[in-house]
Amino acid sequence: MSLSLDRVRSYCHLCSAEEELLSSPMRPIVILEQRDEHPISAQVAPGNNTLGVMLPYAPVHNLILESDLLAMVATSANVSDQPLIGDNELARRELSGIADAFLFHDREIHNRCDDSIFRFIDERPVPFRRARGYVPMPVELPFEVPSVLACGAELKNTFCVARGNYAFNSQHIGDLKNMETYRFYLQMIERFEDLFRIRPGILAHDLHPSYLSTRYALERGADHEKKLKMVAVQHHHAHVVACMAENGVREPVIGVVFDGLGYGTDGHIWGAEFMVADYEGFRRLGQLRYMPLPGSDAANREPWRMALSYLFSMYGSRLGSWERALFDHLEADALETVFQMLARGYNAPLASSMGRLFDAVASLLGICQHNTFEGEAAVKLQVAAERISGPVNGYSWSISREGDYLNVDPRPMVREILGDLRRKVSVPEIARRFHRSVADLVSLCCQHIRGSHGLERVALSGGVFQNKLLTEMVVDLLRRDGFEPLLHRQVPPNDGGVALGQAAIAGYQSGEGT
Repeated sequence: MSLSLDRVRSYCHLCSAEEELLSSPMRPIVILEQRDEHPISAQVAPGNNTLGVMLPYAPVHNLILESDLLAMVATSANVSDQPLIGDNELARRELSGIADAFLFHDREIHNRCDDSIFRFIDERPVPFRRARGYVPMPVELPFEVPSVLACGAELKNTFCVARGNYAFNSQHIGDLKNMETYRFYLQMIERFEDLFRIRPGILAHDLHPSYLSTRYALERGADHEKKLKMVAVQHHHAHVVACMAENGVREPVIGVVFDGLGYGTDGHIWGAEFMVADYEGFRRLGQLRYMPLPGSDAANREPWRMALSYLFSMYGSRLGSWERALFDHLEADALETVFQMLARGYNAPLASSMGRLFDAVASLLGICQHNTFEGEAAVKLQVAAERISGPVNGYSWSISREGDYLNVDPRPMVREILGDLRRKVSVPEIARRFHRSVADLVSLCCQHIRGSHGLERVALSGGVFQNKLLTEMVVDLLRRDGFEPLLHRQVPPNDGGVALGQAAIAGYQSGEGT
C-alpha cells in the first residue's frame, strides 16, 4: 500500500486504466508488473514479477503513510485458511506469533470483508477476489428467477442469493476446511437473507457429496419446515454459466473450463473440459486424458507427484537414470511409495485436470516441487514463460475422436518437453512453448465444436484463466479464428464465481426464468 500513484510508479508499471481502478472509490488491490529496478524488498513477492498494490481506503492508512514511507505491506488479519479476525483481543491472542505490533480501533468490526483483487487481462480488469468495495453490488441476470440460495464451492467459497433479475454474491468466504470458516459462512448466509429479505425456495449446490457447502444445503433442505427445491449443479457447468450470466448471454455457448479439480458426473475428477452449455444443461465434448492423482490431495500440494504420474504412464516404474535424476530432490522411499500407488491404483483417483498438468510441467522443469500456496507452481511457470517474448511454436497433442467427442492426450507434449530438457533448451523457452501449446489446444477444440454445433461464443472460466499470458494467447487465437471470447468481469474465474452459476442454473431450471 502506497499513499499515491506517484509512489506506486517508482516500483511498478502503470497504465491509465490501472491508475483509474486503483484510484476508484472501491480501492481494490490491483496486480501490477514490477519495474526491473525498484526499492521494494524481494521478500515481498519472491520469484514473482508482479506486486499486488492498493491505495489507502481508510483515514488511518493516510495518517500512517503521510511520512516519507514509500510503501507498507498490508495483509489480512488472519492465518492461512482461517477467516478474518474481527475482535481485538482475539487478534492479539491468535496473531501474536506473526505480528510484531497491533493498531487497534475503538469501533467494533461488524462485517468482516477481505480486499478485492483485480488484474488487467485483455486490457480490462478481471476480478480474482470480489469483496470489499464490490459486495453486495448485484450482478444483473439476463432473466428473472425466483428466490434462490446457491451454496457455492468448497475452495474460495462465496455463496449467492438471487431474486428477480438480480444476484447478490457474497464477499470472499474462503476455504470451507475448518469450523471457524464454516461458522463465518453460516453467519453471512443469515445476514444476506435478512439484508435482501430473501427466503429461498430453491437451494443450489455442487455435485460433490463431501463439500461442506453441499452438506449444508442438504441438511437445510431436510430440516426445513417447507419443502425446498434442491438443485445439484455440476461444478464446471456452473463455471461456464457464471461467465454467461455476467455477460448477459442467454444462447448456448462453447464452454472451456480449466481448473484444478471439480467433481464430474462420471464420478471422476474433472478439470479440463470442453462443452456446449446453456442454463438448461451441458454436453461434455472434450477432456484431457484421465491421469492418476497419487496421494489424492497430496498431489495438489506436491507437483512432483503429477510429474511422476505422467512419466509412470509413459514408461512404467523402470525410469531411466536421466528421468530419475529429475526427482533427485526426493527421498528414495517417497519415490517408491508413489510408484506403488500408481502401480496398484491405490489412493490415486483419476483426474482430467489442466491445473495438475501445469503442476507436472513446473515440476519437470525444476520450477516448483512443493506448493506453499495454492497455484504456486502454475504462477512460477507463468513467470518463467514471461521472461522471453515473441512468437514460439507449441508442442504436440494427441487428439482422438469418438464421434464428436475429443479425448486429448498430453503425453506426446511431455515427451517433447523432456527432449528439450535433454537438449538444454532454456526453461523460459520451454515454459512459453507449453503455454502456446495450451492456447493452440483451445483453438483446435473450439474449431471442432463449431463445426458440429455452429457456435461462435466461447466462455472461458476456471482458475487457470487467471493466467494473463495464457488467457491473452487464447483470446488472440479465438478472435483470429472468428470466435467471440467471453471473459469474467464481475465475478472471479476461479471458484469464487461458481455460486453465481449455480444460482442462474437453479433459477432458470425452476421454469420461471423469463
